[in-house]
Amino acid sequence: DEYQWKGPFYFIQGADPQFGLMKAWAVGDTNNGDDEWGEEIKLAEQAVQAINKLNPKPKFFVLCGDLIHGMPGTQWRKAQERDLKNVLKNADQDIPLVFVSGNHDVGNTPTRETIDDYCKSWGDDYFSFWVGGVFFLVLNSQLYFDSSQCPELKQAQDVWLNEQLAVAEKHKCKHIIVFQHIPLFLREPDEDHGYFNLEKSVRQEIMEKFHKAGIKAVFSGHYHRNAGGSYRGLEMVVSSAVGCQLGEDTHGLRVVVVTDDKIVHRYYSLNELSSQGIEKELLDMLAEQN
Repeated sequence: DEYQWKGPFYFIQGADPQFGLMKAWAVGDTNNGDDEWGEEIKLAEQAVQAINKLNPKPKFFVLCGDLIHGMPGTQWRKAQERDLKNVLKNADQDIPLVFVSGNHDVGNTPTRETIDDYCKSWGDDYFSFWVGGVFFLVLNSQLYFDSSQCPELKQAQDVWLNEQLAVAEKHKCKHIIVFQHIPLFLREPDEDHGYFNLEKSVRQEIMEKFHKAGIKAVFSGHYHRNAGGSYRGLEMVVSSAVGCQLGEDTHGLRVVVVTDDKIVHRYYSLNELSSQGIEKELLDMLAEQN
């Protein structure tokens, strides 16, 4: 049923609730300073409450990685996971939750064990789903960042991705949209490689593959600031964090409206979304039935 286009809809994208980072960042110890996350609990609760109030309801709520700050094997990880799950339990049961793995969730250099642990806690590290004629792909971007400890898992994701793109072509989907944690790039497709984007040759290969497949947009987090750019019709959307801000943006969520011919999105602060909801302009786009 979801293979068929039924008219415009929207979803909510969030990123980096990252329970524990605010304290760690404040004390200047990102390895061991994450022993408090009360502030992040409040922000995540505010995000859930804002989403629950929206009318019409979003089709789903996707969190693009770094669900928690504690790296695999660190002291506070289990407690951070437990507390985030407790907050998310209050999300409206009619709004599915979609989880994307980030570097803090599977480790900067993931292993089969760290990925298995993540999957036990949050579900598959890569998968696809359909909503109203639109095909969504969730990727484990850490396998593109450093798969030195699990090359066979990167290879498996690559094979799977090619198969999925073939499926998308066969079904003549309306749009293809990708979710991953690490952006392909922050502003320019040929910018230098750094901590917040993918290595240039890896990036080029993925961008070209996505372009050829007709993918319209990639949504990511990781940067804790809003950014983005485009490559040959592929839009790279980088959303700031629900949790700790590393730039001038406010704690927030992105509203993404999918119409017949385009994908329109706007970043809202949590306060804005809680108090005012979605702007009329976006609601009007949703009301246009094809």
